Amino acid sequence: MRWKKTASMIEVHAEGEVGRVVTAGVLDVPGETMLDKMLHINEVDGSLRRFFCFEPRGYAQMSTNLLFAPTTPDADAAFLILQPDRAHAMSGSNSICVVTALLETGILPMHEPETVVRLETPAGIVKAVAQCAEGKCVSVSLDMSPSFVDRLDAVVEVEGLGPVTVDIAFGGVFYALIDPAQFGMAIDPAAARSLADIASRVHRAVDAQLDVQHPTTKGLGGISYTMFVDRDARGDLRGATVLPPGRFDRSPCGTGNSARLACMVARGEANVGDRFEARSIIGSKFDVGILGETTVGDRPAILPRITGRGWIHGFHQIGLDPSDPFPEGYAVADCWGDGMDLLK
Repeated sequence: MRWKKTASMIEVHAEGEVGRVVTAGVLDVPGETMLDKMLHINEVDGSLRRFFCFEPRGYAQMSTNLLFAPTTPDADAAFLILQPDRAHAMSGSNSICVVTALLETGILPMHEPETVVRLETPAGIVKAVAQCAEGKCVSVSLDMSPSFVDRLDAVVEVEGLGPVTVDIAFGGVFYALIDPAQFGMAIDPAAARSLADIASRVHRAVDAQLDVQHPTTKGLGGISYTMFVDRDARGDLRGATVLPPGRFDRSPCGTGNSARLACMVARGEANVGDRFEARSIIGSKFDVGILGETTVGDRPAILPRITGRGWIHGFHQIGLDPSDPFPEGYAVADCWGDGMDLLK
């Protein structure tokens, strides 16, 4: 056997969402900053993303995180998030996976009872505070990117659905937040396929009809995901993020809840100091809260904190045989859903 490319990974999940971490096989990606590196993958050469994320080396329900040396002295490590549609600027669950992998395998030193790791992302520095005991990251708290509302109650015309109301907000990436009640539905695993179809249609409509741009950082425009939002019987937050091409985040979603908290503050439904329990479509939990207020450009913004848990569940090596007819993999709609046109 002779491989022309190899990569070694730590398999991790954060509250159910798989975010494997590449520890060998990728030396670098062109670009002076993490944002430059992300844009190179998205706009110049996406072959590395397709190699990791498409079948047979990847699968729909996962992300792949690439570790790099930081480009700024303010950070301990840097990473990029690869998903089937593109590289993304920030993810709470993937940050938890990365911190868990870095500390539990000794890539960075673990200090008990608490270790601080500063992660460099294309969306900026994220401070992670890991509670540690007996060599384990018991939990990881993330001081997320400043989060703000782009617009509330925007209406888009969606094919097959008519007018749909969404909130657009930034939580490290941009989201379209959707109340499923307007379709007579609730967040339920049994309804996942139907909800994913709705989310893919809404995603296309927002892309076509709304110009969504970060006020200060060029390259962070456009929505990354849609997220259904409602409350459970106790009043706790319940959310379900749909990632292109049409699959659900298994975790409660860190960036999505950051965007949601910004909308709640804008509507007077939450204030600085409030904390909430956020549940995912599979019932896993993040603790989410609002640390303070700030501004991003001319936008009022909040400082969210997200706390969750990660678990290492395996170690993995992949490679590429030079005779393999699928060097960048492939995607088929039976697994990837009906949003195949959202893939690149």
